[in-house]
Amino acid sequence: MNLKTSPLAPRNFPDMQPIKGVKMWTAETGAKYKNRPDVWLVKLAKESRVAGVFTKSTAPGAPVEWSKACLKKGAHSGIIVNAGNANVFTGKIGQKGVRDMAHLAAQKIGCKAEGVYVASTGVIGEPLIMNPIEKGVQGIHLANENCSWQDAARAITTTDTYPKGSTISCDIDEVPVNICGIAKGSGMIAPDMATMLSFIFTDANISREILQKLLRKFCKTSFNAITVDSDTSTSDTVLLVATAQASHAKIMDIHDPRLKAFKKGLKTIMLDLAHQVVKDGEGASKFIEICVSGAKNKDAAKTIAMSIANSPLVKTAIAGEDSNWGRIIMAVGKSGEKANRDQMSISFGPYLVAKDGCRALDYYEDTLIKYMKNHNLTIHVDVAVGSGKFKIWTCDLTHGYININADYRS
Repeated sequence: MNLKTSPLAPRNFPDMQPIKGVKMWTAETGAKYKNRPDVWLVKLAKESRVAGVFTKSTAPGAPVEWSKACLKKGAHSGIIVNAGNANVFTGKIGQKGVRDMAHLAAQKIGCKAEGVYVASTGVIGEPLIMNPIEKGVQGIHLANENCSWQDAARAITTTDTYPKGSTISCDIDEVPVNICGIAKGSGMIAPDMATMLSFIFTDANISREILQKLLRKFCKTSFNAITVDSDTSTSDTVLLVATAQASHAKIMDIHDPRLKAFKKGLKTIMLDLAHQVVKDGEGASKFIEICVSGAKNKDAAKTIAMSIANSPLVKTAIAGEDSNWGRIIMAVGKSGEKANRDQMSISFGPYLVAKDGCRALDYYEDTLIKYMKNHNLTIHVDVAVGSGKFKIWTCDLTHGYININADYRS
């Protein structure tokens, strides 16, 4: 499947520096894709700590179950990822495939299989064929230099049109600390968390407990605040790894003031990667921020925002550059959350289109026509009930989405 790069894609892949304590390689197995890497292998320093969050799907893939068990045991030796086959709904064969992948990686990097996290992405329900993966991994020469972050990001993609990476530097106790992350995702995107894999690494010396708390906290307003098509994947995995190679004293308290810059940096990277996933939404031509305020509480605001973001009528109107705010009203109403119809207001960007239960007095269609031609759009809805607010990011729904998913297995 040849896909054109999303018009919302960043101009360039960021310049990402190596993270001390992380060694990584890619392999081309040819199992599904030709002339591109499709397996990614990572070896972590012995001092590393790993945090993770996973899909809440009731039909998770075998790799998710394996990696959850790894996380519970505090595994921290390595990661292996394959693209093209999700290894989901594959029964005992799939479970064996995960074990085989973990053992294969462990033999290569010198650790126990139980120390290796496994993630897979691709077609659901197809048996995982190990021969190509085995040959690919066995062909990796560990003496070679690490693969680039861009190669790693490309190796984990499926219908993505560009590799996704983000990086930032900050200080802890005046010691420079780096954070680098990659992600994949394009379709089957909706909390929790999207058909999404993301791996974030830092050389900071931070306890595992703090990493887990920060990852969960920032997921709520990043990876769990995006949607492309309302479909939750069976394979979602986000891992955060700290290799503890930076020379500052270990951070043991989440409220430690020395952690302030790191928190900000991690939150920035996670939001950037989440936005890149939406900007690569299958067939997307518009990146849309939906801000809901005035709701009963934060959860209610999120429910309303998701109702708007997932509405096919809203998304297709935006694809057609039509500021059909009546569809916004519809989506608010169907959310099931309280909204004051006669005091509600709706804005597209800086332009007020509806207020106090009817069209705004200064509404001007020609102005909205020009605004809707932008690639980046903002919709703000105040439902005039309380103080709850939340932001969701989504994309439009074009015919390209149909084309991609109609041909996905071919």
